[in-house]
Amino acid sequence: MRAVLTFLALLFAAPVHAAESPAAAAQAAAQRLAEASTLLQEADGARNRVRALTETIQAFGDGLEAMRDGLRQAAIRQQSLAGELAARETEIARLLGALQTIGQSEGPTLLLHPAGPLGTARSGMILADVTPALEVRAAALRATLDEVRVLRTLQESAAATLREGLEGAQAARTALSQAIADRTDLPRRFTADPVKTALLLASTETLEGFASGLSMIAVDEAPGSLPGIADRKGALPLPVEGRILRRAGEQDAAGIARPGLVIATRARALVTTPAAATVRYRGPLLDYGNVIILEPQAGILLVFAGLDVVYGNTGEVLPGGSPVGLMGGVEPGSDALLIGNSASPGAERSQTLYVEIRENNTPVDPQTWFQTDEG
Repeated sequence: MRAVLTFLALLFAAPVHAAESPAAAAQAAAQRLAEASTLLQEADGARNRVRALTETIQAFGDGLEAMRDGLRQAAIRQQSLAGELAARETEIARLLGALQTIGQSEGPTLLLHPAGPLGTARSGMILADVTPALEVRAAALRATLDEVRVLRTLQESAAATLREGLEGAQAARTALSQAIADRTDLPRRFTADPVKTALLLASTETLEGFASGLSMIAVDEAPGSLPGIADRKGALPLPVEGRILRRAGEQDAAGIARPGLVIATRARALVTTPAAATVRYRGPLLDYGNVIILEPQAGILLVFAGLDVVYGNTGEVLPGGSPVGLMGGVEPGSDALLIGNSASPGAERSQTLYVEIRENNTPVDPQTWFQTDEG
């Protein structure tokens, strides 16, 4: 009895940590994926299918990223709980033994003490004080084991949820490509001369030189300009969800510094125009890969480079928030996501989008135009 009481006193001196529930984040993400699936079904009957599908793809992207983060936190939490239980294995065994002893012993026998009635009275008082605390520790242990069970169940069921989300996202991207191809209601400010465009591409060695010749390839261009965006300077949304990898003027691994932003983003991420703009050019350009150049107002050009798929036709006027392309890469499957769910949050951002803004054909710091987390 004395040994049991000594153990209980040491046990209750340890702090009890409140259990967190990262599983709730993953469950909320699963709900967001379900809502994205509903949006995909409703997009077929939408008046503006392109906008509806754009919102659907963005919803799938947000849901998938939230699911990854939830699973990552769940895996970290499960590992923490498993380590904690393993470290306290002996302590837990003694706790269970004490609970079993108290539960199986009869009252009069349990309270007998070799020191006689006084010792018996003292041991009874100690047990009266210790038993509630013992129950608290037992409840905490049950909560920990329940949380481990929930986390395991979540990870077992996550594969199907992720698979459905990835399939839904791919279906939405395919539908978007078709909806853009079928679109006929966009105004057109000019028609691009293919011969002049080819000559400009062949004779250009810099982005500056190409940009300066864009006006020469336009045929039958409507006069005037789109409404200005000067009042939105510093508040434009970034064209893709991600984080800034390099700012203007920072060198890359090869020592090359460019005047634009490099944004790390997910594979197959959707790129949109932050404001209504005319498509001045789309296609491959120099060493920038696939490029789209947008003109939101006269004298200002937005250059997005590094896309895999480019949407829109040269000369068209796109509404703000319209899709202009998709990033490349291969989106990881559900099994890969589960295997890598304990990696760092930025591990999935394997693609980079280059963003440059030119005012009167002079590059300016894009961070003076875009709303970013870095100023």
